[in-house]
Amino acid sequence: MSRDLPVADRRRVRRAALRLVRRDVPGFVATLLLNSLAAVAALVSPWLLGRIVDSVKAGDPVDLLAATAVVAALAQLVLTRYAERVGTRFSERVQEHIRAELLDRVLALPAATVEHLRTGDLAARGTTDVAVVGRTLRDAAPAILFSSLQALFLIVAVFLVDPLLGACGLFALAGIAAASRWYLRRARPAYLEEGAARSELAEHLAANAAGARTIEALGLQDRRTRAAERVIERGRTAQLRTLFLRGVLWPSVEVSSLLPPVLALLLGGVLLDRDQITLGAVVTCVLYLRQLGQPIETILIWLEQLQSSGASFARIEGLATSAREKVAAAEPRGDRIKAYGVHFAYEGGDDVVTAVDLTVRPGERLAVVGPSGAGKSTLGRLLAGIDRPRLGTVTVGSVPVADLSPAQLREHVVLVTQEQHLFLGTVRDNLLLADPTAGDDRLGKALAAVGADWVVSLDDELGSRSSGITLGPDRVQQLALARVILADPHTVVLDEATAMLDPRTARRAERSLAAVLEGRTVIAIAHRLHTARDADRVVVMDGGRVAEAGTHDELVAAGGVYEALWRSWHGSRG
Repeated sequence: MSRDLPVADRRRVRRAALRLVRRDVPGFVATLLLNSLAAVAALVSPWLLGRIVDSVKAGDPVDLLAATAVVAALAQLVLTRYAERVGTRFSERVQEHIRAELLDRVLALPAATVEHLRTGDLAARGTTDVAVVGRTLRDAAPAILFSSLQALFLIVAVFLVDPLLGACGLFALAGIAAASRWYLRRARPAYLEEGAARSELAEHLAANAAGARTIEALGLQDRRTRAAERVIERGRTAQLRTLFLRGVLWPSVEVSSLLPPVLALLLGGVLLDRDQITLGAVVTCVLYLRQLGQPIETILIWLEQLQSSGASFARIEGLATSAREKVAAAEPRGDRIKAYGVHFAYEGGDDVVTAVDLTVRPGERLAVVGPSGAGKSTLGRLLAGIDRPRLGTVTVGSVPVADLSPAQLREHVVLVTQEQHLFLGTVRDNLLLADPTAGDDRLGKALAAVGADWVVSLDDELGSRSSGITLGPDRVQQLALARVILADPHTVVLDEATAMLDPRTARRAERSLAAVLEGRTVIAIAHRLHTARDADRVVVMDGGRVAEAGTHDELVAAGGVYEALWRSWHGSRG
């Protein structure tokens, strides 16, 4: 399975952008209308200035024209400010939709995808890429919209004043068009590469931070440093590539933007000498073409941000593809879990689970035990749909477990490990994640079932806030087990779920869970063999295979692998 999340193509990105616009049509129309009015108002003053020049030459009064020019300038200022305000609000609403969709897509990712993807890539998409798109929507989008309309109206206005001077301006702008086309053809892949390098760096830094003690203990500092240097070099190369593209674009634009007014002056002088145009018309066209440089410069200033944002938006939209990767074709028909001919190997390794055939009956309490490295946890992940078999099938109700959507999977099978997360907020907030409709009475019963008698109030703040309660791993695990009770699945896979609790609390929690989960299927993976003694059936894993299966008493009497484990564990306790 690939560890990299996909990137959306241009067609999907365009559809996504149109979808966001359709969600707020009034805001988009208001933004477009106000920017159009502001762009039209910007045309009035140069046109009036040309009229003033002709009126002065003819000896006519210009007071009314001058006053009208001042009013037009003020109207442009007011319309531009109001357009920025409306556009910014529209952009913030769109950004809110993007963030909400991103969260929904992350939560909808198949469990197998989440388990195998690069965490740095997901983190970069959820932070850096969203921030880049947000800045573009807030700052670049309104500026580009206004500047694009202004440039369009200015070119049309020059043509209306004099078509020949208008054609002269367009001819001079051909250099900008050519430079921009050259840049745009190369920018998207360059910025996608820069984003991928940024994700790889985030992944590398996260891995080093998480495994710092292991790296130091094994003396791997030099190796990790060399790896970091390679990652940094890739990022540097990607950034130099985008810098080169900007280095070609900007000089071309600077030169090309100076040509239209210069050519208009030269040609206008010739036409003026031939009495084919008035002096006021020449002034108006030159002012229009000189004014044209400002919106073009603004567009090109934000062009880099737009390309970077487009690449980031493509990476964000790529999550939608992963979120739709695996959806079950049908609802499971029943609660029976069955593994047939299952083989599984982690990427680049040999099989750690081999030829496993296992049927878990609804309502059965099954214990999976075995020596360290026997494949117990891997089997649990396969049964819970976290991993997909290399060969064979694992089904629930005749539907492959790994094909279930996250929502379906949570309704049928829940995996609880010793690694749990505490979210900032109250005790109630952390518990309602499992069932948002649960009342306080049900929340209290779930806490009591796992022995969480340390909870004074459901409104107690948890986490790292200054006023919050910092919990140890044992109490975090109790909250996780309480969430399992609230989620109410028909099958629970407990992978050493009580390992972080002290023996007395663990035993009490297991007994409480056994009472609460009565009638449900429980698959317990544990080193503490009292779990096996209380189970309906025990499966013994050895070397990735099912070595033995039976009740506790049957396996002890058989004198095999389980009997040796029981004797060793029981002896250590004695």
